[in-house]
Amino acid sequence: MPSVGVVVPAYRPNPAALGAYLDSLDEALDPEAIRVELDAPSQATLDALADVPATLAVSDARRGKGRAITDGFDALDTDVLTFADADGSVPASSLARVVERVDSNLVVGSRRHPDADVRSHQSFLRRTFGDVFAGLARTLLDVRLHDYQCGAKALSKSVWERVRGHLTETGFAWDVELVAMVDALGYDVVEVPVTWDDDPASTVDPLQTAGRLFRALVSVRRRARSVDRDRTRDRPTSERAIARNAEEGGE
Repeated sequence: MPSVGVVVPAYRPNPAALGAYLDSLDEALDPEAIRVELDAPSQATLDALADVPATLAVSDARRGKGRAITDGFDALDTDVLTFADADGSVPASSLARVVERVDSNLVVGSRRHPDADVRSHQSFLRRTFGDVFAGLARTLLDVRLHDYQCGAKALSKSVWERVRGHLTETGFAWDVELVAMVDALGYDVVEVPVTWDDDPASTVDPLQTAGRLFRALVSVRRRARSVDRDRTRDRPTSERAIARNAEEGGE
């Protein structure tokens, strides 16, 4: 069985809720390691999480979700890497189904998939913003998903080592950057419906993050297409001819 490492990025979490979520992750996934990438915690939070089944990797400053996950993945030495948001909106059993699908792929949990089990919805503002962003991402990117930002993704260590050098986003745009770059490198991106139970206390403010996310999306599109062009150019001539023939509908 492949070994599994879990990263949970956390900024101002509810310690009791996070502790319970970590227990459920430990039980459902039986991971080799769980790392909580904990940004700017209070001493009370650290005390409350002292006995959780996870390593607490503490940063004095807020790094951003993307940087926190990247640091966590870099620190793990397991066959499969996965992350889940600290609010526990994706239950551990649902994250386990995402992890089960990893086979040299990136597996993306999706709360917008037609088969997703959405038990409580986001606020109207957050849901509308998410729908608009997902629609724009489908238009601009070569990989088309229902949901790019769901806090449940998993990939093999080998894919991580390939994509790591192409990731520059440190905040919430990291998710879509990961998806776009993995696709540009020629790996499959698999979307799996998840159970979703929204946490209304989320620290994500759609009005504050909207501009940064949309600017990042344009940058990610440009860089992903550059990576894809470089990969295609570097293929042997025979492979390029076969791919071109397939795209043109030839035999």
